[in-house]
Amino acid sequence: MKKTMLLAIGLVVALSLVLTACAQPTPVPPTSAPKPAEATKAPAQPTPVPPTAAPQAKAVHLVLWTKEGASQLDKVNELAKQFTEKNPNITIEVINYDVEKLRENFQTSMLAGQGPDLLWTVNDHAGPFTTAGLIMPVDDLGFDMKAFLPGALEAVKLNGKTWGIPLSAGNHLMLLYNKSMVKEPPKDTDELIKVAKELTKGDVVGLAYNMTEPFWLVPWLGGYGGQVFDKDGKPSLNTDAMKKTLKLLYDFTNTEKITPKECDYNCTDSLFKDGKAAMIINGDWSLGDYSKALGDKLGTAPIPKITGADWPKPYTSGIYFMFPKGLAGDKLEAAKKFVNFILSDEVQLGYVKSDKRLPAIAKLYSDKSLTDDPILKGSAEDLSHGTGMPPQAAMRCNWDAMKPQMQDVLAGKTTVDAAAAAMQSAAEKCVAELK
Repeated sequence: MKKTMLLAIGLVVALSLVLTACAQPTPVPPTSAPKPAEATKAPAQPTPVPPTAAPQAKAVHLVLWTKEGASQLDKVNELAKQFTEKNPNITIEVINYDVEKLRENFQTSMLAGQGPDLLWTVNDHAGPFTTAGLIMPVDDLGFDMKAFLPGALEAVKLNGKTWGIPLSAGNHLMLLYNKSMVKEPPKDTDELIKVAKELTKGDVVGLAYNMTEPFWLVPWLGGYGGQVFDKDGKPSLNTDAMKKTLKLLYDFTNTEKITPKECDYNCTDSLFKDGKAAMIINGDWSLGDYSKALGDKLGTAPIPKITGADWPKPYTSGIYFMFPKGLAGDKLEAAKKFVNFILSDEVQLGYVKSDKRLPAIAKLYSDKSLTDDPILKGSAEDLSHGTGMPPQAAMRCNWDAMKPQMQDVLAGKTTVDAAAAAMQSAAEKCVAELK
């Protein structure tokens, strides 16, 4: 019985195991995976807006008046073009006049309210333009005034203010000679006459200079110790120094016969370029043209010392930018930008190379383009003998008084004494009318 019970229990257990193995397991709810931590939300970004095109610079048109000659005018136009390429919003219209026409037209146009935006001119215009109140001082326009040669600035200072920004230094007369005819430049006027007489043959003259303008007279006047103004700023033309100067120039033409009988600027320029003048007295502005015409035959030197007196003292100044009174706003800023472009090392040294003009910026005188160039070396040496050209308005009276009398002396129409007296009288009358 007991055995039977045990057997029955075993069968039940076995059957239970079989049933358990065959049955589907009861599904167990899966354990939820831990939720990842929520990322911190970035602040909402604004909806992108298409970029707005940079506002175009306001278009500015500048009218520039210049006094340059034909070959130099090409250079001015080229520089204006280069500037506009770098500053497309600024265009420059270049208008050219000779020195006297520029002075006259500027005075007339400004009175009519139709003047240019910028002047490229000579220092002696500062006098009449300031007297008439037509230009503005440049001291407070933001230029680095310490960068310029001091002498260049002095030539445009009046009443304690500076009236122009120099773009070149010099503008001075010197002796230029053809090395194929003149081996060594004469040191004094005795040598000058001797060499020039030997070379004056046929259609060749020993010496040429502009016999119609007193700018070519004043170096000799300085060599004799004369000045066109006395210490009080009054004309000083009827002097022994002026009479000696007129006599020297008369002798060059009529006694020694080493110059043409009559010759203006174009005449002398052509003679020298064509090999018909062995020597010429001309300015630094001509060096570029003469270098092209004569090549390595061109020589430069100081104007020869006056025998028994001193070195001639050519007027020095340079070329200047002047700003018309009333220029303001975009036009003033554009004009200043153009001036700074011309004052850059690149443009200044480019002028040295192309036109042999001495720069206005003092630091550039140590550049090899100047120190290694014999033409510029001679020009700089002559510059060292020069004296600043007076900028006051009364200087115009002196020029106008000297010009006809100088011409009459050379033509033998008057004496040196009468000419000096007539100069003085005309200058004094002119000055009185200025007041």
